[in-house]
This record gives sequence, structure tokens and C-alpha cells, in this order.
Amino acid sequence: MKPVTLYGSPWCSYSALARRMLIDKGAEIDDIDVVDEPERRVEMVERSGGRDTLPQIFIGGEYVGGFQAIHELEEAGRLDRLLADD
Repeated sequence: MKPVTLYGSPWCSYSALARRMLIDKGAEIDDIDVVDEPERRVEMVERSGGRDTLPQIFIGGEYVGGFQAIHELEEAGRLDRLLADD
């Protein structure tokens, strides 16, 4: 399974939903708390092309988007393929 990076916050419900969905899929998540590590927010914004909402998710180093993006991928049956090793 590809590595997942999730930039989020412990108080963000969308971060929690995305985290739960990915854990349920068996993904190992590099879970970055941008509240506890504010310098990582700058990194997140740069990596995501200027987006500053939470969460921001990367799968296999590739930018995917936020919770809505992975939810839509799941609904379309494409999230498992995206997470799978090539």
C-alpha cells in the first residue's frame, strides 16, 4: 500500500473522518498535526498548491485533496486502486 500523508488537526471533524476512512482501508498514515507543528502548515500549503483548509491528503507523494476528494474517490470505487502499490 502506498504511503499516505495527512495534514490535519485534532479538532477538525473532516480530518477525523478522512483519518478513519484511510485507517479502515489499512493505510499507514503520516499524520501531521498542523496545530501542534505550525511550521508544517507552511509545508502543507506549498505542497498542495496554495490550499490551506484541513485536511490535505497525499497518497504515494501525489496530492489528492481534502476529505471530499477521498470521499468521492471511495464512492466512485477508485480509492482502493489509488492506495494500492503499483
